[in-house]
Amino acid sequence: MLDVITLFLFSIIVYNIPLLYGTTGEIMIEKSGSLNLGVEGTMAIGAVAGYLIGMRSGSLLVACLVSFAASGLVGLLFAFLTVTLQANQNVTGLTITTFGVAFYYFIGNAVSNSESKWPALGDSPLDKQFSPIEIPLLSKIPVIGKVLFSHTILIYLGVIIAILMWLYFKKTVPGLKLRAIGENPGAADSLGVNITLYKYIHIIIGSGIMGIGGLYMALNMGGTFEGSNCWINGYGWISIALVIFANWSPAKAILGTFVFGFFNTLRVQNAPLASAFPKTLGWLTKIPAQFFSALPFIITLIVLLISSVRKNNNSCEPSAIGRNYYREDR
Repeated sequence: MLDVITLFLFSIIVYNIPLLYGTTGEIMIEKSGSLNLGVEGTMAIGAVAGYLIGMRSGSLLVACLVSFAASGLVGLLFAFLTVTLQANQNVTGLTITTFGVAFYYFIGNAVSNSESKWPALGDSPLDKQFSPIEIPLLSKIPVIGKVLFSHTILIYLGVIIAILMWLYFKKTVPGLKLRAIGENPGAADSLGVNITLYKYIHIIIGSGIMGIGGLYMALNMGGTFEGSNCWINGYGWISIALVIFANWSPAKAILGTFVFGFFNTLRVQNAPLASAFPKTLGWLTKIPAQFFSALPFIITLIVLLISSVRKNNNSCEPSAIGRNYYREDR
């Protein structure tokens, strides 16, 4: 029974760490006062670009850099349209999602139908570099060691990025300026903060972080291109809701990933849990599998509904989020 619990907790992290990448990237963008609904498409472009180039180079580092750069370019496009051209942020984000997912299928089908065929992860150097890294001593702790200290480098990287981003917002001058832009861009502008430059930089970096999350999903799913289901599979939309759940805090996003991941992991681990605990959890096998597949999105909907009807004075939502800044109106 202990092994079943350990596997369940371990799976929560393994299958849901991309949510942390998507959430932290979106938090950085929203802290600048921009609302990017294109997380799904941004992650999809980072996934397919990083995977294909990474397979050719045989380097996980190259794959991560390419994913970051490809998604960063998507962020640059979003910034140009919404910051420079003052386009509607909601429409632009939705367009990027449509474009990004279409790009994923276009490239995937093109490569799959070419003479070179789609590159299988298999025994490639990239596969070996993605293998779990056990932290000495800590990984030997019963249950906790397997759950927290026996993962791939990209899982550790995701947690490190979230912690560093939290410190950046709280403890650094550029981070405080970014928060000021998200709250009142006019006031920040009057104090000499370059609003356009700050928005561009942080939108690009935030989008790049999302791309690494997309690459993780590609590698964790074996890099198989089926031509029917996108690797990202709705994780981008869940990440947007998780931003609200985490109250715009990268540190809380780590905990939020566990909470959302719990429901998401039930989809694949409900049967083992029911078998291990038939008296208390046997009812899990009576629930249709389709419900477990829909459960993460149901939770996402509930979070959005609650946030829309509840007024929370402790909310850290940037006051100027989603509104284009016109300097002439300052």
